Amino acid sequence: MQVTRRGILLGMGAAGGLIAAWALTPRSFAPPLSPGEGEYAFDAWLKIGKDGVVSVAVPDLEMGQGVATLLAQVVAMELGADWRQVAIEPAPVSGAYANAVLAARWAPLWLPLGSGLADDPGSLLARRFAERDAFTATADGTALAAHEVAARAAAAGARAMLAQAAADKWGVSWEECEAQGGFILHDKNRASFAELVEAATDYSPPDPPVARAQPPQENPTEFPPGAPLRFPRLDLPSKVDGSHQFAADVRLPDMRFAAIRHAPVGQEARLGSFDAKRAPEVKLVTGPDWLAAVGETWWAAEQALSRIAPNFAAKAKAESGRIAARLDEGLRYGDANRFASQGDPDSWLRGKFEHTALYTVAPALHAGVETACATARFENGRLELWVASQAPQACRQAAARALDLSLDEVTLYPMPAGGSFDARLESEHAVEAALIAKAVGKPVQLTWSRWQEQLRARPRTPARAVMAARTAQDGSLTALKLRIAMPATVREFGGRLFNGRKAADALALQDQTDDLAMEGMVPPYAIEHLVVEHVPVEIGLPTGRLRGNSHGIGAFLIETFIDELAKRSGREALSYRMAMLASEPRLAACLQRAATLAEWGGGGGGSGQGLACWKMTLGPREGRIALVASARHDDRGIRVEKLTAVVDIGRIVNVDLARQQIEGGLLFGMGLANGCTTAYADGLPLTGRLGLMGLPLLSDSPEILVEFVESDADPFDPGELGAVIAPPAIANALYSAGSVRLHSLPLTLEQG
Repeated sequence: MQVTRRGILLGMGAAGGLIAAWALTPRSFAPPLSPGEGEYAFDAWLKIGKDGVVSVAVPDLEMGQGVATLLAQVVAMELGADWRQVAIEPAPVSGAYANAVLAARWAPLWLPLGSGLADDPGSLLARRFAERDAFTATADGTALAAHEVAARAAAAGARAMLAQAAADKWGVSWEECEAQGGFILHDKNRASFAELVEAATDYSPPDPPVARAQPPQENPTEFPPGAPLRFPRLDLPSKVDGSHQFAADVRLPDMRFAAIRHAPVGQEARLGSFDAKRAPEVKLVTGPDWLAAVGETWWAAEQALSRIAPNFAAKAKAESGRIAARLDEGLRYGDANRFASQGDPDSWLRGKFEHTALYTVAPALHAGVETACATARFENGRLELWVASQAPQACRQAAARALDLSLDEVTLYPMPAGGSFDARLESEHAVEAALIAKAVGKPVQLTWSRWQEQLRARPRTPARAVMAARTAQDGSLTALKLRIAMPATVREFGGRLFNGRKAADALALQDQTDDLAMEGMVPPYAIEHLVVEHVPVEIGLPTGRLRGNSHGIGAFLIETFIDELAKRSGREALSYRMAMLASEPRLAACLQRAATLAEWGGGGGGSGQGLACWKMTLGPREGRIALVASARHDDRGIRVEKLTAVVDIGRIVNVDLARQQIEGGLLFGMGLANGCTTAYADGLPLTGRLGLMGLPLLSDSPEILVEFVESDADPFDPGELGAVIAPPAIANALYSAGSVRLHSLPLTLEQG
């Protein structure tokens, strides 16, 4: 394609900036970036200003995981930018940032009758859906898989245009020029991006753009803990000095603040009677199953609702006893869907098992630092939303439906989140804020209290499971069966996200088959005869996604049971696992290295050492982790003393971010092992405060050692590996320290 200046200058920004190089990738949607005065936008991913600043658009929600820095680094390394002159800005909702990888992964949710036609990220159906619906959801660690190629292409095109401008100035071939540190270099010639950017818009980049031979990568051996960083986090300075703007920091002229009360969890929930006279200083707004108060401050609104104490009605309210009974009945008598099978498990597992174990998994809560918060302004028939959302287009669609608007009449300004762990895939709070703002005729910021967050957020599903095994004479595992009763939690979530179902309506999907909910239930070991069964159960409690998702359940079930089999056979836990990892040499290498680093002593009685290993996949991308935990009980409960992890996640773009994600995931997993749950009575959670959830404090944080394996394989996101591996390793460590064998998650369910 020949691209001329006339063809590539597609638009003029409001402040005089130019859109450059957009015609390289023609699409049916408008260029998403709005260049300011003296700025030039190159494709959908970056802008370069006359001051030399490179601004990188980030379509994914920054919620502490560092994705904004990661994508900016990809652009900076490909472009040859000076990291000190790189900035980030949230990208607008646009099909230009379509996440076809996640669209393909979740194809059964939006294309249930033909998902096999769209389950490949390269499929035309997945790409068309993602672009048409501006599907840019942040989930399942897909950011690099979805966006790295496009971001590098945009940066490579911009680099070529800058090089051409410099080459013509110097009378040399542009292919001989190099971009480094924010300059174009050739022999002794040197020109900054700032000097060249305006002239660069006169040139056409190659089609396709020529990327650097080496993809963005850091060698983990060069970045031990405490080493100087080449690409420190871009969001860190503002978070340290308090200037970083989260959703709750939005302030608009004449804005009011809203607090809310929701109905208990149950069927046909609705708002009952209330006495508005008890709080005349606030304006009340009602929903079908909620009551909001709007005041001059959030505290005034919250206190007003406390005085009003609205009544709610609901049927079949969520009760932990009823949930447990339904799961137990399903496990014992329910019809199972066979998710995975190999060998001849029916013959080998017929009759009496050598060993069985019954497991209970309680609902797990997100416990993010920032509760749900959204700001809405409704004026002249248009809605504006300031909200942190992992699925911004779905959020816009939900708000448009609620206010009977077209999608074009809803504008969403993406904000960063103070933690999410998949809670912000849901957008109920944004819809409520929009309805309240329309009712009061002023901008409104709605913030859920911690109690309302516990009540309304969708926990990771509870489950009941049985593991059964047949072993050889030497104790080797010959046949394994995993049967688990739990809702079709991913289908339920998909009904809300893609079909706009209300939480109560989506409960009808809980008793369906759900392969996505089961993907973390298959062992990484070579087992001759294996069967994994799912009994879908409707439990009356809405469930959702949480960091680790099904892998957080599957890893706990399998790794504690494998440890139990090893101990029962008189075998050492490390060698027992190694014997089954012949087809997984990379995982075996992680396990051996972790044992060496932790000075594994065999996990004998009283040692307090336990190990676990796990593998996760995202298409062709694979992530592996092995963990040795040192833990025991003391007068304060579970005390984790040390965690030693070896991680293989392929090519690592930013070692420091990867280490942060593993360390943070391990601490998150400690929380899941020790608490992060609630029981339900009369439709209400019985745990309403962070301090009662057993979350690890700073004084509880153990020594953590993380080592990465050098690899050139496709990068795998490290965000969930630590979260799923910590609970089983800690459970195994507690057993070796003298505890009873624990079969419940959190582990504290079996204490007392």
